[in-house]
Order: sequence, then structure tokens, then C-alpha cells
Amino acid sequence: MNVTILTSFLAPCLPFLLKKVGESALSGAATKLGQDTWDKATAIWAKLWPSIEAEAAANIAATQLADKPESEAWKAALQEELETLLQKDKALAEFIAEIFKDKNEVSTNGVQIQQTAGTVEGQMIGQMQNSEAKNIGNIGSVQGDVTL
Repeated sequence: MNVTILTSFLAPCLPFLLKKVGESALSGAATKLGQDTWDKATAIWAKLWPSIEAEAAANIAATQLADKPESEAWKAALQEELETLLQKDKALAEFIAEIFKDKNEVSTNGVQIQQTAGTVEGQMIGQMQNSEAKNIGNIGSVQGDVTL
């Protein structure tokens, strides 16, 4: 489990998860963050919060990061606390890792296909590869807002 990724993922969600925003903003959390992100964040938080709440330093770091989601210092503090918590609780670490697993992988008749997407100069591009890393198709380009 990469704790840096977990911390960066949770940072913008913390104001909503710790209800550091007004009720009207809280009800729009899924819209602001994206439904998939919000679903993952709430699933992770439901399991992670009891451990954070029980550790004073972790609780302070999470609370402070919720107040200042862009603070690198509080991200680092929470990251350190999460690393300690997840080392102690392997089942929790595995649960979180499972949530972060790439859901774009599909297996059909023994051939695994993975879709990847990226942007080039504001355009969305994508590629599909089979398990032998051969390019088997391009998605083309999409202009406008795309949420991943």
C-alpha cells in the first residue's frame, strides 16, 4: 500500500469526511470530487477513521489537513501516521489496497486487456493493450471535460 498515494487521495476529501464544510457543500461532495472518488473515499474512511480517531497524533494530522488540504506539512504528518497505522493493521492495509486496485483490467478467454488513458495538449487519448503489451486499439481523442 502506497501511503503517499493514499494521503494525496484523501486530502481533498477530508473536509467532507470530517464535515469541515457546510451541509450544502457536504451534500455536493460526490459532485465536486466525482462519484467514484467519493465512493472510494467514504469506503476507506469508514474503515480507517476508528484507527485515526484512537491515535491522537493521527487525529490531529487528519483534522489539520481537513482545514488546510493543500498543506504539505500536514500531508507529511498524516502520511507518517497512516504508515504506522497500516503497518500495525495488515488487514486494513489490504482492504485499502483492494479499493485502489485498477478496475480497468478485464480478463476474457485468458487474455487480459488493460485500458489506459492520458492527455496530450488538452485532448484525451487512450490505448488498449493485451497481456503481451501489444497495442490492439486506440480510442482516439475527446475534447472537453473528461472525468477519470
